[in-house]
Order: sequence, then C-alpha cells, then structure tokens
Amino acid sequence: MKRHPYLPDPRPQGALGLGHQYYWVANAHEVDMSIAPPAPVPARIAAQPQNVVLDLRRTAIVIIDLQNDFCAKGGWVDSLGLDYTADRTPIEPLQKLLPALRTAGVPVIWVNWGNRPDLANMPPNQIHLYDNGGAGVGLGYPLPGGGGNVLEKDSWAAAVVDELKPIEGDYCVDKHRISGFWDTPLDSMLKNLGIKSILFAGCNTDQCVLHTLTDANFLGYGCVMLEDCCATSSPAFCAEATVWNVKKCFGFVTDSTQVLQALPK
Repeated sequence: MKRHPYLPDPRPQGALGLGHQYYWVANAHEVDMSIAPPAPVPARIAAQPQNVVLDLRRTAIVIIDLQNDFCAKGGWVDSLGLDYTADRTPIEPLQKLLPALRTAGVPVIWVNWGNRPDLANMPPNQIHLYDNGGAGVGLGYPLPGGGGNVLEKDSWAAAVVDELKPIEGDYCVDKHRISGFWDTPLDSMLKNLGIKSILFAGCNTDQCVLHTLTDANFLGYGCVMLEDCCATSSPAFCAEATVWNVKKCFGFVTDSTQVLQALPK
C-alpha cells in the first residue's frame, strides 16, 4: 500500500489496511491480526464546556462545504443575491491550522456536495429544499455566470475554494445530503483510519456542519467544533444556537488557536 505522504509509516512490509492503528500483516504462510496499536500522542486542548485531551493518532479534521458555490463570487450563494463573504471566514484560520495538523499526522478530510448530473439519487424533498418554488436556481441548475451547474460533482461550482485546495494525502468525500454521513463512505473511511475523535470546520455552521457533527456524535465519535473555522450566512442567532447545542448535547467547542497551541512543537 502506498505510504501516506505526510504521515510517517511505521508498518512493516505486508501490512494490509488503511489505518496506522489497526492493520494485518500478511505473508504467503500467515496473517497476523495481533499487531499492537501505537502509543497515543496526546494533545491537551482548552475547550468548552470542558477541556479535552485528544489522541492525534486517532483524530481527523473534517471540513465541510467550503466550495465555490458557497464561498466565491459567481457561485450559487452569490447568484442568489446573498452574502457569500460570510462563509469565507474559515479560510484564513484553516490556512494556518491545516499545515500544522498534516505535520502532526492528522488526516484532513474534505466533505463536499458533489451531486450526480442527473440527480438520480436525490429525492424530491431534497430538490425542493433548495428550490422551494420550483422555478429558482436549485441543485443542478446552471449558474448565471457560467461556472457550471449548482453543486455538481467535478464542476467549478462544487470545487473547494482556491485558497484551501486539497493536497495529496488528503481525503475527499462527496455528499448528497446535509449530513456528510448519509449515503457516503465517510464512516467507513474514519473507522479504517482508526479515528475516534473529529475536529469539525466548514459551512454552514447551523446546517451541514451541525448535522454532520450530530451524526458523528450518534455514531460514537468524540466531536470538537472549531468555532472560528465554521461560518454561516444565516442570521447570527442560528450560529449561536448551534454552538450552544454542541456544548450542551453533542461535544465540545474550541478554536484553531487552542488546537495550534496544543500540537507538538
């Protein structure tokens, strides 16, 4: 298996599996399933309602929907006359945080809308969600400025913004609902990577970020929202309620500065 480009690979020849925590070692005569997991790499992070200690070997960051359609001039949100700049606020802190996380061996996972051109897996209720009058610019419609079709896989519209392009070794997941876990391989990928806790970033805080985070919580992952790396074009009270609910019911809230301070020097 190809070595992950920014994570040193301690596994021996014949290792089978994606994770660096759990794998088999095979040769022509034997399969060894007893490989001991590596020692934790703790990171103590100031957070609310309690501080958390994460194992960097078993933590990933999931970044949701920082795509041209939401965050760029000429994208979907801009074409609707809404303030796309509100969704750009995570860009700067993530530009500082992601290189440090990659250096620490934390997988970076991009979870973005990437719909089929024919919308064959999208039921009417999901199409209605974004085109409730039946005549607007909804999923799959051509953008007025010629940037492709709204949130269509492999289009400019659905691409991650230029300032945060994924690099080799990052993982990309196409989603087709507000939650990144619904009808996607995200949960399987996280389990194969040996992930137990997730840092969450992206937009919109009160929609796709929240519901991906809550599903992660229901699946048993430890969930930590990075407040300064999340954004929404919704009214301010929507983000406030989301942060309150995450702290109350679904996990923990911190920011990128606290994570950076907790990483190994």
